[in-house]
Parts: sequence; C-alpha cells; structure tokens
Amino acid sequence: MTAVRFPNLLATRRGRLGAFFLLYLTEGIPAGFTNIAVATQMRRAGLSPAVIGAFVGVLYLPWAIKWAFGPFVDVLSSERWGRRRGWILLTQAMMIVTILAAMPVDFATRLWLFTAIVFVHNIFAATQDIAIDALACSVLRDDERGLANGLMFGGQSIGNAMGGSGVLLLTPLIGFKATFVFVAGLIALVTFLVPFPMREPPGPPRERGDAEKLKAIGREIMAFVRDTRRAFLGSPAAKWGIALALLPMGGYALSLSLQSNLAVELGLDDARIGYLGIASGALSAVFCIFGGWLSDRYGRRRTLALFIAGTTLPTFAMGMAMAHYGWIMPISPQAPNRPIPAHELVYLFWAFTLAYAVFNGLMYGVGTAIFMDITTPAVAATQFTGYMALCNLCYSYSATWQGFTLDRWGYPFTLTIDGLLGLTCLVCLPFMGARLRREPDPP
Repeated sequence: MTAVRFPNLLATRRGRLGAFFLLYLTEGIPAGFTNIAVATQMRRAGLSPAVIGAFVGVLYLPWAIKWAFGPFVDVLSSERWGRRRGWILLTQAMMIVTILAAMPVDFATRLWLFTAIVFVHNIFAATQDIAIDALACSVLRDDERGLANGLMFGGQSIGNAMGGSGVLLLTPLIGFKATFVFVAGLIALVTFLVPFPMREPPGPPRERGDAEKLKAIGREIMAFVRDTRRAFLGSPAAKWGIALALLPMGGYALSLSLQSNLAVELGLDDARIGYLGIASGALSAVFCIFGGWLSDRYGRRRTLALFIAGTTLPTFAMGMAMAHYGWIMPISPQAPNRPIPAHELVYLFWAFTLAYAVFNGLMYGVGTAIFMDITTPAVAATQFTGYMALCNLCYSYSATWQGFTLDRWGYPFTLTIDGLLGLTCLVCLPFMGARLRREPDPP
C-alpha cells in the first residue's frame, strides 16, 4: 500500500492562506476553552468570582510579556526542523501535553496546581503565536498579507468559539472532563495536517556557538527595550498611546469572567451559554469589519470614541437591571434555597450581552488600528507589539479587580465602576491624531 503523503501547504498561495488560518485556529481553541468553558465550570463548582477573576487574569500575563520570548524564537532554532516550524511543532506538542496534564486536576480543590499548569500552557501558546507570526513574515508574499491577516484573525475567532461555546455545547453529551481530550485532539489534528508536513524554506546561513546564541538573545531583548522606549517617547501622540493601552477601552465586564459568572447564576445551562457565546462571537466578528469601514470613512478617533461609549451603555444598563431586580451579590449555584432569578432579568442579560457584542466588535478593530496610526514606521513592529502587550496587561488587571469587587460590593457596583473606568480613556483620543514626527535616534 502507498503511504498517504500530505502536501506542503507553504508551496502554494492557497496552501499558505489555509495554513495560517488553521494555525491561528489552534491559538483560539485553548484560549476560548480556558477563558470561557473552564471559567463557567469553575462557577458551577462554587468557586467565587474573585478566584475566577484572578485565574483569568493570570492567563493573560504570558501574552503581556510575550515580546520577551521573541529573541529565543529568533536565535534558538533547528535547521533540520525549520527555524519557525520547529518552534511551532514544539509549542503545539506542549500545548497538547499541558491541556491533558490539567484534565485530572480538580480545580475546586487544587486550584493552584490547575492554574500553574494552564499558565505554562499559555506560555507555550504565546510562544507559538510569535513563531507563527515570524513564519508568516518570512513566507507570505506582499500581495497575500492583507488577506492572510484577515484569515488569521477569523481563524482565531472561530477557534475561540469552538473552544468556548463549542465545548459548552458538547459538555452535556460527553461530560466536561472529556472535553479536555477534545481540545487536545483538535490541536493535534491541526499539528498533524499543517506544520508536520510543512517544509519551511531555509533562512540565511548563520554560525553561532552556545555562548554567542545567548549573547544574541540578550542583544535582541535590549534592542527591543531600547527601540520601544525611543518610539514611545518620540511624540506626544505615542506617550498618550501608552495611557490608552493601559486603560480599558470601554466596558470590559461583559466580555470577561463576570459574564460567565452571571450566566451560571441566572440559571443558564451549558447549552444556552454556548448558544449565547456563538451569537456574541458572530456579532462581534461582523461588526468588527463594519467598524473598520466606518473608521476609514468618518475618522478613527471620532468613531472609536463613539464605539467606546457604546460598550458602556449595556454595561450600565445591566448594572441597573441587577439593582432593580434585587440581584446584588454573587450567589453560589450550590447555595441551598438560592433565589430564582426573574425571567425578565434573564432576558435582559441576553439582550445586553448581545448589544455589548455589537459595540465591542465595532470598537475592537478600530482600537487596534489607532495604535498603528501612531507608530514610528522604522520601528512599527516593535512599538505595536509593546502597545499590544500593555493591552493584554489591562485585560489581566481588569479581570482581577472585577472578581475582587464582585465578592465585596456586588454586580451593580462592579458594572457601574467598569463603565466609568471604560470612559476615562476618552481623554487620550484628542491627543492621538498625528503620526510620530521623528524617527528614533540611531543606536
């Protein structure tokens, strides 16, 4: 019998586009699984919002410092396995191992161990992201990069829906523990079909001993820090960009662990939470594209300010609804004689969550684009990576403080403060209208 040989997807245009779509799919699947599906099951197990918020906050930290992993990917590589392909194979294999390692751990009783394993998983996922982006930069042609980036973002969004909402829909059929195998199996399938048969073109020759490699890593890290500092301080717009990245751009509560907590408390089963997640994801994706078109037509800052304010409307409205119906403090799903939420409150939760998804989608693409507008062309990749790292840090601390305030002051207070904090970033926008005026000084 003739052995089946899978094609090298990097050899053709369609193959390259399909490969990066699928590679980004493997980034979205575990992120949706841990941030949505696992957070939902944690609440069902009786873990407090503060604990769940801290758990989700920890997961964002590797993404906030992933720039530090880049020099290792650049310098430490195998010519036999491919300079980027080797890292993709390694990190995807370790993502599978860590997901399976987390499966037998009971997060209700050994949360510290479960969190540590998933944290390590996210280190490998963030490193995989760097290797995939580096491979894309080296193999995609100029006329492919726009479409490829759109497909990569689409793949990540679909992966998020599969790992989050898809797993919740699957849980009643196979049980939650079995979904760990499902997630690991999806990553393994993509690994087998895409990077395993891939043949990465060789890079330029280089000869370095171990000592030279370590020095090269140090030089790259120092160069990143130096170039980022110069770019960040190169103009008033760049400095205000730091403030914008560190502040929440609109309300965040209805997109982080607070939403998962509330869905469980209001009595939604896994299937209904899954359907809500799929509907929210679809709305966000569609309106993200629409928001980008509107910003090109009517101006970046004007539309972004409108969309940011829009995300706070359902946030404030949900807080007022919670107060009106008397659902103030978190109530454990396992609490005896727990009250039954009003049907109207459940309907409002659906409506406000979907409305939030519309405004969050409108804001997302524009919020990313405004950082591109103020980057220095000579160090655009370095500076943009720095802004994205600060944004991930903002997600991390937002999830953490929201869980803390939920436990102490309840839903109306937390949602109101989240909306108010989401509006503070508007003071930055008037100062971010111009691209940087000068290039960084030469080293």
